[in-house]
Amino acid sequence: MSGHMTPEEFRRYGRQVIDWIADYHEKIESYPVSSQVRPGEVAGGLPVHPPERGEGFDGLLADLDRVIMPGITHWQHPDFYAYFPSNSSGPAILGDLLSAGLGVQGMLWATSPACTELETRVLDWLAELLDLPPAFRSGAAGGGVIQDSASSACLVVILAALHRAGGGAPARDGIAGRHTLYVSSQTHSSLEKAARVTGIGAANVRVVDVDPVTLAMDPRHLDALLAEDRAAGAVPVLVCATVGTTSTTAVDPVPEIGDVCREHGVWLHVDAAYAGSAAVCPEFRWVNAGLADHADSYATNPHKWMLTNFDCTALWVADREPLTGALSILPEYLRNSATSSGDVIDYRDWQIPLGRRFRALKLWSVIRWYGAEGLREHVRTGVRLARDLASWIRDDPDFELFEEPRFGLVCFRPRWDGLTGEEGDAATLRVMERLNASGDLYLTHTRAGGHVLLRMAIGGPATGDRHVRAAWERVREETGQVRLGGRAADVRG
Repeated sequence: MSGHMTPEEFRRYGRQVIDWIADYHEKIESYPVSSQVRPGEVAGGLPVHPPERGEGFDGLLADLDRVIMPGITHWQHPDFYAYFPSNSSGPAILGDLLSAGLGVQGMLWATSPACTELETRVLDWLAELLDLPPAFRSGAAGGGVIQDSASSACLVVILAALHRAGGGAPARDGIAGRHTLYVSSQTHSSLEKAARVTGIGAANVRVVDVDPVTLAMDPRHLDALLAEDRAAGAVPVLVCATVGTTSTTAVDPVPEIGDVCREHGVWLHVDAAYAGSAAVCPEFRWVNAGLADHADSYATNPHKWMLTNFDCTALWVADREPLTGALSILPEYLRNSATSSGDVIDYRDWQIPLGRRFRALKLWSVIRWYGAEGLREHVRTGVRLARDLASWIRDDPDFELFEEPRFGLVCFRPRWDGLTGEEGDAATLRVMERLNASGDLYLTHTRAGGHVLLRMAIGGPATGDRHVRAAWERVREETGQVRLGGRAADVRG
């Protein structure tokens, strides 16, 4: 077989692919949640060398079932609780397909005006749905842009903050002197990575104390660190406050942190990658506290809890000038009359890469399909299920709930009477390993309050009451197995 796929061939195989995806979602519960393959097993099922002649598509679909599927951990499985949801939905899949079919490279307004203008409008829609401050709308000084991930959002806002702090010199001349970033022990690791990438350096990432109970950043310690670093000649660049940390969904006091940032003239970025989507529900609008008065930038991930396929991070800035000032470079081959007019947005100036996919199509598809009511229902279902689980844990004397869930994450641990703290932690990890190895469900862990905790992140579109109830019973069952038959004693050795 040779040559390009004809439109008729595309229709034939395209129908097969759509049917395969639909069948997959229909029978997803029949698969073990986490992949059961050993390292190298998938690669061992693939030829070492590429084909000399084209093979067509039938063999590929066969190998998808034979080789690839055993190596898939099923993020859309209703019993996937390991990480925050990476939601997928029919409208988003179709939106992604339309994006792939159009093949747009939307680096400039001129390279496809619809790619840019739809993104601008959809980010304004999303800002309205989440009740974000007017400064983040495209008609104001700021605006929104879709990044691939919250990690990239952190990276570009650090560059914007550097640009502002240094009057444009860092982008032109490199970083001169010591610059500092401020995070807590609960802040996502992407901030430290961004510090390395931008040249600030991991050693200049200052870790602010947290409240020992709530794990929220301490504004007084932040204030002291900023004053100390300025006195030592450093240039504070950015503070990252988190609304819904990865470990336990702790919420930093953004208004108080914002007051400190304003006093010291430091950029405040608010990372709400997971929890920000909850603000689609009026009862969760408290997550926006402090944004209007203090936030220079804000990010949340529709690809976590808003039914939009990865990758899709929404980033807003209150003032776009530092961002575009840090990232805009205009070689001759990109010059065009629309850009020169100043009447259009070129999103290449809002991100690290030059090229960009038409991501707005899938977010547009999701918002139009579900509407505000459908999105609210999805979030509320996840929160309700998490609260149900928390109530069962609270009522069971053999388990300890870390705290009442704010959103869809529940953190808890078995009680291990007669074991030291270290032995109890080992036993908890043993429970998790047994559950994950079974393929029945998939959990992760964290450490807080001096103990290893199990994490169950609820919020997948297929997850319902019966799944959460069954998962809880499996946790209790495996915990009992670890307690019995010398299992608890085994962890000592």
